[in-house]
Amino acid sequence: MIICVTGNGKGKTTSALGQAVRAIGDLKRVLMVQFIKGPWRSGEDDAQMLLRPYLRIVKKGLGFVGILGDTLPFGEHSGAAAGALEYARQEMRSGRWDMLILDEVNNAVHLGLIPLSAVLSLVDELPAGMDVILTGRDARQELMDRADIVSEVREVKHPYQDGETGKKGIEW
Repeated sequence: MIICVTGNGKGKTTSALGQAVRAIGDLKRVLMVQFIKGPWRSGEDDAQMLLRPYLRIVKKGLGFVGILGDTLPFGEHSGAAAGALEYARQEMRSGRWDMLILDEVNNAVHLGLIPLSAVLSLVDELPAGMDVILTGRDARQELMDRADIVSEVREVKHPYQDGETGKKGIEW
């Protein structure tokens, strides 16, 4: 299955992690490669330790791109995203995983960090029996057309709208 979770609301990564937990319940092994999220710790980083060897989360991103005080050159972000895609491709071919989650890959394509064609190529090379989840805002129509399931997460209400900051265990 090819699953795409997109939209401007909170919960795309959370949805993918929920799907991962379901797969782990069937003793499947899941790899999540994060394309944007940087080195900061979040709840899922700690949770993966409890779910090993069935879940591995690998952060390949360098953090926010061009916002919230990001001072890194665009080329560094682009190089990290390209590295994330190549890492995902190698792991996909390794035979170690039943499910591959490309977290925030849609953002990486939208921001121009990696070409859409490279992501479509990876999806086209999925081994038989492997599922992939593509998350992130602004999913390209070509990816959604390729997907078997597309879900859009729409923001209706969020504490950010009232100036509140993120909450540990909810946003990170």
